[in-house]
Amino acid sequence: MTRAIPLVDLKKFTEGSEAEKQAFVGELGRAFHDYGFVGVINHGIDKDLVGRYYAESKAYFSLPTEIKSKYEIQGLAGQRGYTSFGKEHAKQSNVGDLKEFYQLGQEVPADYPAKDEYPDNVHVDEVPAFTKTGIELFKAFEASGAELLRAIAIYLNLPSDYFDDKIKYGNSILRAIHYPPITQEPKSAIRAEQHEDINLITLLVGASAGGLQILDAKDQWLDIVPGEDEIVVNVGDMLQRLTNNYLISTTHRVVNPPREEWHRPRLSIPFFLHPKSEMDLSCLPDTVTAERPLAYEPITAGEYLNERLREIGLKK
Repeated sequence: MTRAIPLVDLKKFTEGSEAEKQAFVGELGRAFHDYGFVGVINHGIDKDLVGRYYAESKAYFSLPTEIKSKYEIQGLAGQRGYTSFGKEHAKQSNVGDLKEFYQLGQEVPADYPAKDEYPDNVHVDEVPAFTKTGIELFKAFEASGAELLRAIAIYLNLPSDYFDDKIKYGNSILRAIHYPPITQEPKSAIRAEQHEDINLITLLVGASAGGLQILDAKDQWLDIVPGEDEIVVNVGDMLQRLTNNYLISTTHRVVNPPREEWHRPRLSIPFFLHPKSEMDLSCLPDTVTAERPLAYEPITAGEYLNERLREIGLKK
Protein backbone atom coordinates (compact mmCIF):
# COMPACT_ATOMS: atom_id res chain seq x y z
CA MET A 1 0.00 0.00 0.00
CA THR A 2 1.41 3.41 -1.00
CA ARG A 3 1.94 5.83 1.87
CA ALA A 4 -0.13 9.02 1.74
CA ILE A 5 2.44 11.02 3.77
CA PRO A 6 6.24 10.84 4.24
CA LEU A 7 7.84 8.98 7.16
CA VAL A 8 10.75 10.39 9.20
CA ASP A 9 12.90 9.03 12.03
CA LEU A 10 13.23 11.50 14.93
CA LYS A 11 16.19 9.59 16.37
CA LYS A 12 18.28 10.86 13.44
CA PHE A 13 17.75 14.37 14.79
CA THR A 14 18.09 13.66 18.51
CA GLU A 15 20.98 11.17 18.38
CA GLY A 16 22.32 11.20 14.81
CA SER A 17 25.44 12.62 13.21
CA GLU A 18 25.48 16.21 11.95
CA ALA A 19 24.73 14.93 8.43
CA GLU A 20 21.79 12.85 9.69
CA LYS A 21 20.43 15.84 11.63
CA GLN A 22 20.58 18.06 8.56
CA ALA A 23 18.94 15.35 6.44
CA PHE A 24 16.13 15.05 9.00
CA VAL A 25 15.57 18.81 9.04
CA GLY A 26 15.17 18.80 5.25
CA GLU A 27 12.84 15.77 5.27
CA LEU A 28 10.59 17.21 7.98
CA GLY A 29 10.53 20.69 6.45
CA ARG A 30 9.67 19.40 2.98
CA ALA A 31 6.92 17.18 4.43
CA PHE A 32 5.38 20.14 6.26
CA HIS A 33 5.70 22.34 3.16
CA ASP A 34 4.35 19.79 0.65
CA TYR A 35 1.86 17.80 2.73
CA GLY A 36 1.36 19.48 6.12
CA PHE A 37 1.47 15.94 7.58
CA VAL A 38 4.24 13.46 8.38
CA GLY A 39 4.61 10.09 10.09
CA VAL A 40 7.29 9.92 12.81
CA ILE A 41 9.03 6.85 14.23
CA ASN A 42 11.44 6.70 17.19
CA HIS A 43 9.51 9.62 18.68
CA GLY A 44 10.34 8.82 22.31
CA ILE A 45 6.73 8.33 23.48
CA ASP A 46 6.54 5.13 25.52
CA LYS A 47 4.22 2.49 24.06
CA ASP A 48 3.20 1.18 27.49
CA LEU A 49 2.29 4.71 28.64
CA VAL A 50 0.09 5.15 25.57
CA GLY A 51 -1.53 1.76 26.24
CA ARG A 52 -2.29 2.68 29.84
CA TYR A 53 -3.88 5.97 28.83
CA TYR A 54 -6.01 4.27 26.19
CA ALA A 55 -7.25 1.79 28.81
CA GLU A 56 -8.05 4.55 31.31
CA SER A 57 -9.76 6.67 28.63
CA LYS A 58 -11.88 3.69 27.66
CA ALA A 59 -12.84 3.19 31.32
CA TYR A 60 -13.87 6.85 31.62
CA PHE A 61 -15.97 6.93 28.45
CA SER A 62 -17.68 3.69 29.53
CA LEU A 63 -19.12 5.48 32.58
CA PRO A 64 -22.81 6.49 32.51
CA THR A 65 -23.48 9.89 30.93
CA GLU A 66 -24.63 11.40 34.22
CA ILE A 67 -21.28 10.46 35.82
CA LYS A 68 -19.20 11.78 32.90
CA SER A 69 -21.22 14.99 32.92
CA LYS A 70 -20.06 15.77 36.47
CA TYR A 71 -16.71 16.60 34.89
CA GLU A 72 -18.02 19.08 32.31
CA ILE A 73 -16.94 22.38 33.86
CA GLN A 74 -18.86 25.46 32.75
CA GLY A 75 -16.85 28.51 31.70
CA LEU A 76 -13.69 26.63 30.68
CA ALA A 77 -14.56 26.42 26.95
CA GLY A 78 -13.83 22.70 27.05
CA GLN A 79 -10.16 23.34 27.82
CA ARG A 80 -10.22 21.11 30.93
CA GLY A 81 -12.38 18.11 31.73
CA TYR A 82 -15.26 16.64 29.74
CA THR A 83 -17.06 17.98 26.66
CA SER A 84 -20.31 16.19 25.90
CA PHE A 85 -21.33 14.48 22.68
CA GLY A 86 -22.04 16.71 19.67
CA LYS A 87 -21.01 20.00 21.28
CA GLU A 88 -18.00 20.78 19.05
CA HIS A 89 -18.39 21.44 15.34
CA ALA A 90 -16.11 22.48 12.48
CA LYS A 91 -15.93 26.26 11.99
CA GLN A 92 -17.82 26.11 8.66
CA SER A 93 -20.53 23.77 10.04
CA ASN A 94 -23.39 24.04 12.52
CA VAL A 95 -23.75 20.26 12.83
CA GLY A 96 -22.04 18.78 15.89
CA ASP A 97 -19.36 16.15 15.37
CA LEU A 98 -20.20 12.59 16.46
CA LYS A 99 -17.82 12.64 19.42
CA GLU A 100 -17.28 13.43 23.09
CA PHE A 101 -13.89 14.21 24.59
CA TYR A 102 -11.86 14.87 27.71
CA GLN A 103 -9.04 17.42 27.89
CA LEU A 104 -6.00 17.91 30.08
CA GLY A 105 -3.94 21.09 29.98
CA GLN A 106 -0.67 22.60 31.08
CA GLU A 107 0.28 22.55 34.76
CA VAL A 108 2.44 25.41 36.04
CA PRO A 109 4.17 26.00 39.39
CA ALA A 110 2.05 27.53 42.16
CA ASP A 111 4.16 30.72 42.08
CA TYR A 112 4.04 31.11 38.28
CA PRO A 113 3.20 34.80 37.52
CA ALA A 114 0.26 33.98 35.21
CA LYS A 115 -0.99 30.98 37.23
CA ASP A 116 -4.59 32.23 37.05
CA GLU A 117 -4.55 31.74 33.24
CA TYR A 118 -4.07 27.97 33.67
CA PRO A 119 -7.16 26.26 35.12
CA ASP A 120 -6.48 23.20 37.25
CA ASN A 121 -6.86 19.84 35.59
CA VAL A 122 -9.98 17.88 36.52
CA HIS A 123 -9.53 14.60 38.41
CA VAL A 124 -12.01 11.75 37.90
CA ASP A 125 -12.92 9.94 41.12
CA GLU A 126 -14.22 6.87 39.27
CA VAL A 127 -10.97 6.35 37.27
CA PRO A 128 -8.30 7.57 39.71
CA ALA A 129 -5.25 7.08 37.44
CA PHE A 130 -6.85 8.72 34.38
CA THR A 131 -5.59 12.27 34.97
CA LYS A 132 -2.21 11.24 36.45
CA THR A 133 -1.40 9.02 33.46
CA GLY A 134 -2.65 11.72 31.10
CA ILE A 135 -0.29 14.30 32.59
CA GLU A 136 2.59 11.84 32.18
CA LEU A 137 1.64 11.36 28.51
CA PHE A 138 1.20 15.14 28.08
CA LYS A 139 4.84 15.66 29.15
CA ALA A 140 6.09 12.94 26.79
CA PHE A 141 4.24 14.50 23.85
CA GLU A 142 5.51 17.95 24.83
CA ALA A 143 9.13 16.74 24.81
CA SER A 144 8.78 15.04 21.43
CA GLY A 145 6.99 18.07 19.97
CA ALA A 146 9.75 20.38 21.21
CA GLU A 147 12.35 18.36 19.26
CA LEU A 148 10.25 18.54 16.10
CA LEU A 149 9.91 22.31 16.49
CA ARG A 150 13.68 22.65 16.95
CA ALA A 151 14.14 20.91 13.60
CA ILE A 152 11.52 23.15 11.98
CA ALA A 153 13.21 26.26 13.41
CA ILE A 154 16.47 25.22 11.72
CA TYR A 155 14.57 24.56 8.47
CA LEU A 156 13.19 28.13 8.66
CA ASN A 157 16.71 29.57 9.22
CA LEU A 158 15.87 30.47 12.81
CA PRO A 159 17.90 29.64 15.93
CA SER A 160 17.21 26.02 16.91
CA ASP A 161 15.78 27.18 20.26
CA TYR A 162 13.41 29.73 18.65
CA PHE A 163 10.28 27.96 19.92
CA ASP A 164 11.67 26.76 23.28
CA ASP A 165 10.64 29.70 25.47
CA LYS A 166 7.40 30.15 23.53
CA ILE A 167 6.13 26.63 24.23
CA LYS A 168 7.42 26.36 27.82
CA TYR A 169 4.19 26.54 29.84
CA GLY A 170 2.28 26.89 26.56
CA ASN A 171 -1.47 26.33 26.29
CA SER A 172 -1.05 22.78 24.99
CA ILE A 173 -3.89 20.27 25.29
CA LEU A 174 -4.05 16.48 25.51
CA ARG A 175 -7.42 15.33 24.24
CA ALA A 176 -8.91 11.85 24.59
CA ILE A 177 -11.66 11.61 21.94
CA HIS A 178 -14.39 8.96 22.02
CA TYR A 179 -16.51 8.36 18.92
CA PRO A 180 -19.35 6.12 20.19
CA PRO A 181 -20.94 3.37 18.08
CA ILE A 182 -23.26 4.82 15.43
CA THR A 183 -26.76 3.61 16.18
CA GLN A 184 -28.84 5.40 13.52
CA GLU A 185 -28.36 7.15 10.20
CA PRO A 186 -26.44 10.36 11.04
CA LYS A 187 -28.01 13.69 10.05
CA SER A 188 -25.27 14.69 7.61
CA ALA A 189 -22.71 14.48 10.44
CA ILE A 190 -19.50 12.49 10.44
CA ARG A 191 -17.26 11.62 13.35
CA ALA A 192 -15.19 14.77 12.80
CA GLU A 193 -16.07 17.14 9.96
CA GLN A 194 -13.28 18.53 7.80
CA HIS A 195 -11.18 21.09 9.66
CA GLU A 196 -7.71 22.43 10.31
CA ASP A 197 -6.09 22.46 13.74
CA ILE A 198 -5.60 25.73 15.62
CA ASN A 199 -2.19 25.17 17.24
CA LEU A 200 1.48 25.00 16.13
CA ILE A 201 1.65 21.22 15.57
CA THR A 202 -0.52 18.24 16.51
CA LEU A 203 0.91 14.86 17.51
CA LEU A 204 -1.43 11.87 17.24
CA VAL A 205 -0.86 8.30 18.38
CA GLY A 206 -2.65 5.61 16.37
CA ALA A 207 -6.40 5.48 16.91
CA SER A 208 -8.29 2.31 17.88
CA ALA A 209 -9.96 2.30 14.44
CA GLY A 210 -9.37 3.91 11.05
CA GLY A 211 -11.13 6.89 9.54
CA LEU A 212 -8.55 9.71 9.43
CA GLN A 213 -8.30 11.31 5.99
CA ILE A 214 -6.40 14.34 4.63
CA LEU A 215 -7.27 16.50 1.64
CA ASP A 216 -4.39 16.58 -0.84
CA ALA A 217 -3.40 19.30 -3.33
CA LYS A 218 -5.64 17.68 -5.98
CA ASP A 219 -8.69 17.91 -3.68
CA GLN A 220 -8.71 14.16 -3.13
CA TRP A 221 -9.25 12.55 0.27
CA LEU A 222 -6.42 10.20 1.25
CA ASP A 223 -6.59 7.63 4.05
CA ILE A 224 -3.92 7.98 6.74
CA VAL A 225 -3.00 4.56 8.10
CA PRO A 226 -0.07 4.89 10.53
CA GLY A 227 2.21 1.92 11.08
CA GLU A 228 2.81 0.38 14.48
CA ASP A 229 4.77 2.67 16.85
CA GLU A 230 4.32 5.60 14.43
CA ILE A 231 2.78 8.91 15.38
CA VAL A 232 1.20 11.28 12.87
CA VAL A 233 2.21 14.95 13.15
CA ASN A 234 0.58 17.83 11.31
CA VAL A 235 0.99 21.58 10.96
CA GLY A 236 -1.61 23.72 12.73
CA ASP A 237 -2.95 27.10 11.68
CA MET A 238 -0.63 29.01 14.04
CA LEU A 239 2.48 27.60 12.35
CA GLN A 240 0.95 28.16 8.92
CA ARG A 241 0.21 31.75 9.90
CA LEU A 242 3.70 32.31 11.35
CA THR A 243 5.26 31.07 8.09
CA ASN A 244 2.90 33.06 5.83
CA ASN A 245 1.46 29.82 4.33
CA TYR A 246 4.89 28.34 3.59
CA LEU A 247 4.18 25.42 5.91
CA ILE A 248 0.64 24.22 5.30
CA SER A 249 -2.14 23.41 7.74
CA THR A 250 -3.87 20.64 5.81
CA THR A 251 -7.61 20.01 5.94
CA HIS A 252 -8.45 16.65 7.52
CA ARG A 253 -11.46 14.75 8.87
CA VAL A 254 -12.54 11.51 10.52
CA VAL A 255 -15.12 9.69 8.40
CA ASN A 256 -17.74 7.23 9.57
CA PRO A 257 -16.87 3.55 9.16
CA PRO A 258 -18.73 1.29 6.72
CA ARG A 259 -22.24 0.46 7.98
CA GLU A 260 -21.18 -3.05 9.02
CA GLU A 261 -18.67 -1.45 11.43
CA TRP A 262 -21.02 1.15 12.92
CA HIS A 263 -21.05 -0.87 16.16
CA ARG A 264 -17.33 -0.23 16.66
CA PRO A 265 -16.42 2.82 18.78
CA ARG A 266 -13.25 4.76 18.02
CA LEU A 267 -10.80 6.19 20.55
CA SER A 268 -8.16 8.72 19.54
CA ILE A 269 -5.51 10.64 21.53
CA PRO A 270 -4.18 13.84 19.89
CA PHE A 271 -1.84 16.31 21.56
CA PHE A 272 -2.29 19.91 20.41
CA LEU A 273 0.98 21.75 20.99
CA HIS A 274 0.29 25.42 21.68
CA PRO A 275 2.58 28.30 22.58
CA LYS A 276 1.98 30.74 25.43
CA SER A 277 -0.76 33.30 24.86
CA GLU A 278 1.68 36.18 24.37
CA MET A 279 3.54 34.62 21.42
CA ASP A 280 3.51 36.98 18.43
CA LEU A 281 2.17 35.16 15.35
CA SER A 282 3.19 37.92 12.92
CA CYS A 283 4.53 36.35 9.74
CA LEU A 284 8.29 35.73 9.79
CA PRO A 285 9.93 38.33 7.50
CA ASP A 286 11.82 35.70 5.45
CA THR A 287 8.55 34.00 4.51
CA VAL A 288 7.08 37.13 2.89
CA THR A 289 8.15 37.26 -0.77
CA ALA A 290 6.95 38.65 -4.09
CA GLU A 291 5.51 35.21 -4.91
CA ARG A 292 3.96 34.90 -1.43
CA PRO A 293 2.85 38.36 -0.27
CA LEU A 294 1.89 39.00 3.34
CA ALA A 295 -1.31 37.03 4.04
CA TYR A 296 -2.08 37.84 7.69
CA GLU A 297 -2.37 40.78 10.06
CA PRO A 298 -0.41 40.58 13.36
CA ILE A 299 -2.13 38.70 16.20
CA THR A 300 -1.04 36.96 19.39
CA ALA A 301 -1.51 33.24 19.95
CA GLY A 302 -3.96 33.94 22.78
CA GLU A 303 -6.12 36.24 20.66
CA TYR A 304 -6.12 33.74 17.83
CA LEU A 305 -7.02 30.81 20.11
CA ASN A 306 -9.99 32.68 21.59
CA GLU A 307 -11.22 33.61 18.12
CA ARG A 308 -11.08 29.99 16.94
CA LEU A 309 -12.68 28.52 20.09
CA ARG A 310 -15.69 30.75 19.44
CA GLU A 311 -15.85 29.60 15.81
CA ILE A 312 -16.01 25.92 16.76
CA GLY A 313 -18.67 26.38 19.43
CA LEU A 314 -16.59 25.83 22.58
CA LYS A 315 -16.48 29.46 23.69
CA LYS A 316 -19.35 31.95 23.83
